[in-house]
Amino acid sequence: MKTMTKDLQGCIDNCLKCYETCRETISYCLQKGGEHAKSEHINLLLNCADICQTSANFMISGSSLHSSVCKACAEVCTKCAESCETIGRSDEKMKECVEICRQCAESCDSCK
Repeated sequence: MKTMTKDLQGCIDNCLKCYETCRETISYCLQKGGEHAKSEHINLLLNCADICQTSANFMISGSSLHSSVCKACAEVCTKCAESCETIGRSDEKMKECVEICRQCAESCDSCK
């Protein structure tokens, strides 16, 4: 296995943080109810968490396919950030999710 670069390790860390944040946000949104708990939004959070975990796994294993997975991850993270921003403009928990999703999308865009 190749030595992991600092950029790749940073991308892995961002993906794992985004996974964790999206999973926490799902619980938060379900408790809040209303727009926060709409199925489309919850499914997007689930998809984002899943693709972030998968991207991290591909990078950790040294897969030559990680760039393809990272490209998809960046796209899903961007959509998730948009959804969270629309639903919770003045909500600190939602702002946190927006921030980490955007950070992860940017990181995945650069580690392709």
